[in-house]
Amino acid sequence: MSDRRAFLKFVAASPLLAAVPSIAEAFQQGGLNEAADALDVFDFQAAAQKVVPPAHWGYLMTGVDGEETLKANRDGYGRYHLRTKRFVDVSRLDMSVDLFGAKLNSPIVLCPVGSQRAFHREGEVGAAKAALSKGHLQILSTQTSIAVEDVAKARSGPLWYQLYTTDNFEVTTKLVKRAEAAGCPAVAVTVDLPAGRNTETMTRLQRTDTRNCGSCHEDATGNLATPRVGGGTNANKPMFAGINTNGLGLTSPSLTWDFVKRLKDVTKMKVVIKGLETREDAAQAIEHGADGIIISNHGGRATETGRGTIECVAEVAQAVRGRIPILVDGGVRRGTDVFKALALGANAVGIGRPYIWGLSAFGQQGVERVLDILNNELRLAMAGCGTRNVKEITAASLIDTGRRG
Repeated sequence: MSDRRAFLKFVAASPLLAAVPSIAEAFQQGGLNEAADALDVFDFQAAAQKVVPPAHWGYLMTGVDGEETLKANRDGYGRYHLRTKRFVDVSRLDMSVDLFGAKLNSPIVLCPVGSQRAFHREGEVGAAKAALSKGHLQILSTQTSIAVEDVAKARSGPLWYQLYTTDNFEVTTKLVKRAEAAGCPAVAVTVDLPAGRNTETMTRLQRTDTRNCGSCHEDATGNLATPRVGGGTNANKPMFAGINTNGLGLTSPSLTWDFVKRLKDVTKMKVVIKGLETREDAAQAIEHGADGIIISNHGGRATETGRGTIECVAEVAQAVRGRIPILVDGGVRRGTDVFKALALGANAVGIGRPYIWGLSAFGQQGVERVLDILNNELRLAMAGCGTRNVKEITAASLIDTGRRG
């Protein structure tokens, strides 16, 4: 990525390019007149950064500690190369997948990102309409800025609910029951933040932003991802309406595997565990009745392991042995990244930051264009490797170089 940016800066500085001002401006500023102008998701990153305030940008883009895990999520995909296969009839490619009986047009999933109205007025509803238009799964955050009922109405199809467990099971049950009543078929239980996180870079960016933006949190220096609900900015989130949040923790450091059974006892939704990274935890998930796994390190915003999620897929898949679906998120920026994750054993692949870049810049149309770009790149990778459907994407199409980046 740094090499790409350096190249673009070099091109932008070219005297030949300077002779064509409109082109030079596009290179230098990441200028997009409309969503359709974007050629890759990085075009949306540049466009989003121009319109998103510093505190919100910090919330979206940064990791924890020294951000080694954030970097590893992206660099990990460079470890794997594709093996092409020729003389295969790839005139008809099927990119569809089935998750819990729902057929989706693509294995690319819109992962939960909180406070989406902090990036665009359409918020989660804009993302939902894009997911509906393109036939993708959407997972809604507990920290949604629009109520689950309204997002479910806009999506009019598969909408999973991401659950922060809180430290009060009565409150947790209310959240789960509400999501189930709204029609969510699955709940994704986030377990990678048992005791908060160290968000150094985000905090530094927040200190540069002195705006009063009470519509999404108390002020620009407020933490959109505070681990507590009561008395903090999260108390105003729609999912906590009518709930006494005084002293309530968003997550629980005392959580154990028994929670899976307790949750399954109060809901008919499929229970998916989000935030696993090892074969041992994957085996435990199956033993305790989990219906699915999302390999995730919260976008490099949980424990500073220094390990990318793509590097976890193979060992989790070996433990699961096809018994339950596996999703993975973190660092996906290209359709080839999606292909690699599927080849290593994932059933679907999540994106977070890229679609929020699109949302920030152009609302629903931006999200749709991000999905179109990634789907086209995935389609080309499938054709080049002679894989006519998602099931044919296997490790036989990969070379593991053992080197990141």
